[in-house]
Amino acid sequence: MARQIGYAPLRSVLPVRVLDGYGRDRAPARLDALVIENERVRATVLPGLGGRLYSLLHKPTGRELLYRNPVFQPADFALAGAWFSGGVEWNLGATGHWALTCAPLHAARVPAPDGGEMLRLWEWERLRDLPFQIDLWLPADSDFLYAGIRVRNPHDRTVPAYWWSNVAVPETEDTRVLAPADAAWHFGHTRALSHVPVPGGADGPEHPDGARDITYTTRAEHAADYFFDIPAGQRRWTTALDGTGRGLVHTSTDLLRGRKLFLWGRGRGGRRWQEWLTEPGTGGYLEIQAGLARTQLEHLPMAAGSAFSWLEAYGPLDADPALVHGADWAAARAEAGRSLEAALPRATVEAAYDRWLGVADAEPGEALATGSGWGALEVQRGRHRLPGTPFPAGTLGEDQKPWLELLLAGVFPRPPLDAAPGPCPVSPEWRDLLESADTYPGNEWFRDYHLGIAQWAAGDRAQAVRNWERSLAAHPSPWTLRALAVADADAGETKRAADKYLAAYDCLRATFLDRAAWTEDTARAAR
Repeated sequence: MARQIGYAPLRSVLPVRVLDGYGRDRAPARLDALVIENERVRATVLPGLGGRLYSLLHKPTGRELLYRNPVFQPADFALAGAWFSGGVEWNLGATGHWALTCAPLHAARVPAPDGGEMLRLWEWERLRDLPFQIDLWLPADSDFLYAGIRVRNPHDRTVPAYWWSNVAVPETEDTRVLAPADAAWHFGHTRALSHVPVPGGADGPEHPDGARDITYTTRAEHAADYFFDIPAGQRRWTTALDGTGRGLVHTSTDLLRGRKLFLWGRGRGGRRWQEWLTEPGTGGYLEIQAGLARTQLEHLPMAAGSAFSWLEAYGPLDADPALVHGADWAAARAEAGRSLEAALPRATVEAAYDRWLGVADAEPGEALATGSGWGALEVQRGRHRLPGTPFPAGTLGEDQKPWLELLLAGVFPRPPLDAAPGPCPVSPEWRDLLESADTYPGNEWFRDYHLGIAQWAAGDRAQAVRNWERSLAAHPSPWTLRALAVADADAGETKRAADKYLAAYDCLRATFLDRAAWTEDTARAAR
């Protein structure tokens, strides 16, 4: 665990841009949604918002198994800024809510293992440059939604990998979270990792978050993470059950080894965040989560040319309330485990995973949603073969156009007149291309600006600053001034940073005023 905690932490969110153009003014809006259903379950997915599994309705009982937020209210929680609560969020990349949580994914119909249809979601994750797919389907007459997930490393180098599936479920005063563990790793407001007993109990020691029994989340004072320490060989599962013994259960094949409970706590801060993320009168939520590592502080080395794949299952669980809410923790979790085995045997999940592998490479059929063009650009550059997850050239757009020109012609293009520079790839391969790229006379400043961004992302910050200073000397630019301001702030030179931010603002305003293109929107963006 110690090795993986110290392995390849994220230096910055480059090449992803921060999403912060949102506020608190709310109005009715339409969101694209895709629905998968059989006779017993209806699943609703939002392809334009990271493929979020928004709703999982159990038809026979009319129960909504997930916490379904009635509003889309972003807050600054994700690696790329905007994040919203509710449903099942997929997280690939690095510790934190992934950069695609408010971004569109590709989506299409694909043949399912049982001969029906499944929904495939896929994209190219840019923080670690990893393509992935999520295949969702409901076998006939099943109460469980399956999610077949695969992450591939198409490169000739080892890449750090991270995955957690975050499942938001309704929280009530009598909700209890159960998992096959007697201990957990606690990470809370002290920012320290400690090993604690589960569940604790009225006569046991108080946990760092102020709770004595962590399995009842409304009894804790502070927000906290608990990573369950599940013994080797045990089936991987977590469930959140209300006072009647009903709720959602999540299980998977064994590669997805980690299990976590996240709670907001009953303190003022946790209550305020729950209110901030939704609307008055909406109930609270907690999260049960599952990941590749034991904790979310870890990243795993993913060998060149390798893939991680596994199967998850989401569905209803009914257990004896007297047992699951009893004082005997061993009996409580044994009852939950027995109920899960009766509803969805472990062998059934393993068999479903084996069948899914047989169709994981199947080419998608009817396209239902379109993601970004970055995957198509990477396929062009690396000539990657990725059966089942096509990134066609037709998805290349304006953001990818200058990089395609660099790739095909070896020449870095001129910037569009009076427009902000577009997103910049920063992987080692693109950095090498930038370092050796030719460009047009007088355009060296633009190439050096982008090269500095790639070097900054790689941790070579001194060289990045040298490139930005050379760029600025050749051509005054608000974008380069801003980059140098960020560098000064990172070095603790706050006064110099403030001066450069002001100079960047003045330069931007003068540039746009010269073209009579200064608008309130531009001013707001500059500020």
